[in-house]
Amino acid sequence: MMDFKIGEIFSLMARTLPFLAFRFLVYFGITLAYVLITGVGAGLGYGIGTVGGEAEAGGLWGGLVGFGVAGAIMYFIREYLLYLVKAGHIAVLVELMDGKEIPGGKGQIDYAQGIVRERFAQSSVLFGVDQLIKGVLKAFNRAFFTIANFVPIPGIQGLVKFINTVVNLSLTYLDEVILAYNIKIHADNPWAASRTALVLYAQNYKAFLKNAFWLAFIIWGLTFLVFLLILAPVAGLVSLFPGAAGPLALIIAVVFAWGIKQAVIEPIGMTALMQVFFTVTEGQQPNPEWEGKLDQASKKFAEIKKKASDWGDATESDSAQPDRPVDDPASAG
Repeated sequence: MMDFKIGEIFSLMARTLPFLAFRFLVYFGITLAYVLITGVGAGLGYGIGTVGGEAEAGGLWGGLVGFGVAGAIMYFIREYLLYLVKAGHIAVLVELMDGKEIPGGKGQIDYAQGIVRERFAQSSVLFGVDQLIKGVLKAFNRAFFTIANFVPIPGIQGLVKFINTVVNLSLTYLDEVILAYNIKIHADNPWAASRTALVLYAQNYKAFLKNAFWLAFIIWGLTFLVFLLILAPVAGLVSLFPGAAGPLALIIAVVFAWGIKQAVIEPIGMTALMQVFFTVTEGQQPNPEWEGKLDQASKKFAEIKKKASDWGDATESDSAQPDRPVDDPASAG
């Protein structure tokens, strides 16, 4: 059946409640920014549309433009969200899984960010590692991951394709799981550790497929429930905007559901896959055969190898120059 334990996951969520609250505040702020910028866009569009006799259409298009502007802002701050929010939560979860004690309250957030800075001195390093991992995972999953391997029934290709899409969406946390592996083993070279973790993942991909299938029901069921619960109040809020509110209500309800998913539901899926990874790969060594398959599936896997080698050379160079000033890691995050 499943290799993750729901009871333990909720216990971990309870013990990292300060971080869940921090995540909620961050993503609530993002959601509020979406609503406000969309509202301003709708207001401007409504005013411009009034001049041309198309006030409602102007309000709708202005709202959509505002929503796009908010999305662009999110795109540019995603590196810092990963560094300050996601990686920090991963760090305290790894510590708890290893049986260590962590602080409570705000001290938990400071403690977590200290661990992240220790492993990834600059946000750009963490972000670069994460982006290449995502690229490798995307290529590998496209080549090897299909639920049809487990449901070899002819004539249901459409259903299988749909299920496959949902399951793959449930695997979006794997890059964070590999970052967790870096923290767990106290990796000095994040590129080399990530490459090892990718091979371990690949050689156990069927176990991840099975668990992702079950996770899909949990994650997306909870997300859809949240969406339904907030659709009505959001529609009431958007009705205050000038112009046509219907389409904007749906869009903003999706954004609210996304915010709650990122803050509360995503950590559940991420922690479940962390449990799976650490359980399934325990005691294993990377299989050269699967390393070769990853090399074939993604050019970015070879790029990680090169960066791992360059990182080692840079480390040796730094150790040979002890008087070289060191940048304050906190200034990079």
